[in-house]
Amino acid sequence: MENYRNLIVWQKSMQLVKEIYKLLRLMPNYEQYALSDQMRRAAVSIPSNIAEGAGRGSKKDFAHFLSIARGSKYELETQLFICIELDYLSEEQCREALSIVNEVGIILNGFIKKLSIQ
Repeated sequence: MENYRNLIVWQKSMQLVKEIYKLLRLMPNYEQYALSDQMRRAAVSIPSNIAEGAGRGSKKDFAHFLSIARGSKYELETQLFICIELDYLSEEQCREALSIVNEVGIILNGFIKKLSIQ
């Protein structure tokens, strides 16, 4: 497998982690151990699962961990929408994170499809 740090999807997901941590500083203090914690874990899970999958010995294992990363991507996206709905963050504040989430999702889907075909 390639060095996971060279994968665009890993690089983008690391960018997403930084963006989420920036946003979480804007969240109400009373959400520090609830929704914010869930968002932190979901964001960190994406590049972590990409790296773990790349370190496995087979394309099947890699695709499995990419699928887990994709699940975390959907979880994080939903949590961003919850923040908007609850007026914890504005759409404008979440725009960059949602854009990166979308990019990561597109790349993950293509990568999973490619690995599943081979």
